[in-house]
Amino acid sequence: MAPPSEYPDLSQHLLVGAILFCLGLVGFVARRNLILAFLNAELMIQGVALNFVAFARYRGNLEGQSFVLFLLTVAACEAAIAMALILVLYKNRGTLDVSVWQELREDSLDPVVDAEPLPLPGAQPPMPPLPTAGLGPQPPEELSRV
Repeated sequence: MAPPSEYPDLSQHLLVGAILFCLGLVGFVARRNLILAFLNAELMIQGVALNFVAFARYRGNLEGQSFVLFLLTVAACEAAIAMALILVLYKNRGTLDVSVWQELREDSLDPVVDAEPLPLPGAQPPMPPLPTAGLGPQPPEELSRV
């Protein structure tokens, strides 16, 4: 076991946790894709979990680490539910752009109009047929009808 002087300081742990949280916050606010927004929210949760572990280590108890255990459990459940919702939303509209989902707002809120709306996906051209690889099937032999 290394002497305590070689361990990172509390401020270094908190700085890394704050950087993770800020990166997640900027990504959450700046992105319009549902999956990326969800991943950035998870990044914020991981930054908070790192801060809990750092404070638990600094204080010398396990309260922060036990809280992180429950936090990760809830985050895993949230991930499963969020991915199921994202799949249903994509199935209904065919896009993951959050600006398309204006009808999910409360009735008292005005819809937000994007300055640069993303183009809606059009009809995709059909895929070209692929050639048969290898030998083709042999035609059946004709039986003589004499």
